Amino acid sequence: MSGSVVLLNLAGAVALLLYATRMVRTGVERAYGDVLRQKLRSTMQNPLMAIILGTALAVALQSSTAVTLLVGSFAGAGIVSGMAGQLAVRGAEIGSALVVKVLSFDLSLLVPILIAAGTGIFMTTERRAWRQFGRILVGIGLMLLSLELIGQASEPLRDSSLMPVIINYFSGDPVTAYLLAALVTWLFHSSIAGVLLIVQLAGRGLIPSELGIVLVLGVNLGSSIIAPLLTRNAPPEVRVVPIGNLLMRGLGSLVMLTAFLTFKPSPALLGSTVPDQIINAHILFNVVVLLAGLPFSRLVYRASQALVALNTPPKPAEPLEMVELSALNEADLGTPSQALANATREVVRVCEIVEIMLTTIFELYEHADQAKMKALAALDDRVDAKTAAIKLYLAKATIQQMTEDEALRYQELLGACVKLEQVGDIIVRNMLVHVQKKAQRKLEFTPEGWSELAAFHATVLANARLAFNVLISRDPDSARQLVIEKDRLRDFEKATSTSHFERLREGAAKSMETSTIHLDTIRDLKQINSLLTSMVYPVLEGQGLLHKSRLKAS
Repeated sequence: MSGSVVLLNLAGAVALLLYATRMVRTGVERAYGDVLRQKLRSTMQNPLMAIILGTALAVALQSSTAVTLLVGSFAGAGIVSGMAGQLAVRGAEIGSALVVKVLSFDLSLLVPILIAAGTGIFMTTERRAWRQFGRILVGIGLMLLSLELIGQASEPLRDSSLMPVIINYFSGDPVTAYLLAALVTWLFHSSIAGVLLIVQLAGRGLIPSELGIVLVLGVNLGSSIIAPLLTRNAPPEVRVVPIGNLLMRGLGSLVMLTAFLTFKPSPALLGSTVPDQIINAHILFNVVVLLAGLPFSRLVYRASQALVALNTPPKPAEPLEMVELSALNEADLGTPSQALANATREVVRVCEIVEIMLTTIFELYEHADQAKMKALAALDDRVDAKTAAIKLYLAKATIQQMTEDEALRYQELLGACVKLEQVGDIIVRNMLVHVQKKAQRKLEFTPEGWSELAAFHATVLANARLAFNVLISRDPDSARQLVIEKDRLRDFEKATSTSHFERLREGAAKSMETSTIHLDTIRDLKQINSLLTSMVYPVLEGQGLLHKSRLKAS
């Protein structure tokens, strides 16, 4: 077999390993990402738990880099401290090393079982969690298969006359071998793939244990560089954890390389076979870095902050037109009338954001622009942040000094915050999902269906604007008109649903394809309308125009 064919087979096997690793990681993130994030938030305050959780996350995600990026983002958001984040990353490196150990065993019998079971689960259910679980099983099966293929592809290299020359060269120049392993790992974006490749080649007798240990140290250097490069344009708070990992793991690998080349300890202390010696060296290195780093964790954290600060350009002054001042003046909290007026101004700003979101989401139904979709999700984050600030501000207000009318206004503003937040969630978590599904499946509404949706949306948007006006004016006639419009919308919904089902009975293909999206969108818009209408109920109750949830007869 020619050398080019051998390298082609080896490249294909390595590519399958990288793809399978990513497949497992994305499957875990999609199925259990929210649960993992919640666990991370709740347990990261304890240093020991941070290490354990980091280890578990690396095993689940098959990537210490993914854990570093996740923890870095949480540290940037202030959810966890930077020091706790660095400890979690230390645990993640150990978890990544343990994954290599497990995958080094002969698990070839599991390959057909995992692929068959995973494919069966993925193909026979529509439940998201189960489909992703099937994806994870297939990914693990492909990882094991790729390791077999790497071994088979590298087998002809044992008889190559060139291979001993290359090995001898790198054995005599460990620094170059160390740097080459770091470069290859950075290209792979996976320390697991890098170490497994070394182990497979060592198992075929192609790499001696001393060179393998040097290469493993290079893999750890390369892995520590990935996250800092991926976050180089992120906010400074996000970059502290990856930089800390680079200081600990990257410099640690350099120190260990120097010690290994100086004292030349016997690799036999790490195991009876060359693959075992290389894997155990990888695990031992990360354990040593963790233990050695514990007493210096605070120093490393401060050094990370200093390095990030050196590489952070001064923040340019924000243009005046982009400056957004908060009306929530703490000095006015002792004067209820002023505090309520301030809160009202902020609630009005939230109303404006929600109106933009409600307008934009329907534009996305017509054209699913990715930039607009990201901007819409960012607007929901702004709504959440603003409503949280308003609720906190109102909670600090002196309720005891309020008149009865002021206390009612206080409750009205709190209720408006909750409802506006819920509207934003419906738009992003429900309607935006419909937009993505419609775009992914390249579906189109029938002209009649699209016309009905557009009319329904226009009615809800008009009602939203009316509700926002009533929140300011507290005009009972406008409030009464909004509740009447709610009843009309209920009738409109019934007529729209009837028309939609008639098209289904007539067998309109497009109606069948978009039926779920159509009905779910109508339901979401109706729910939004109900939430916004309920914002004006206090005005009607104050005028004695409302019996529980129904208008009095005029």
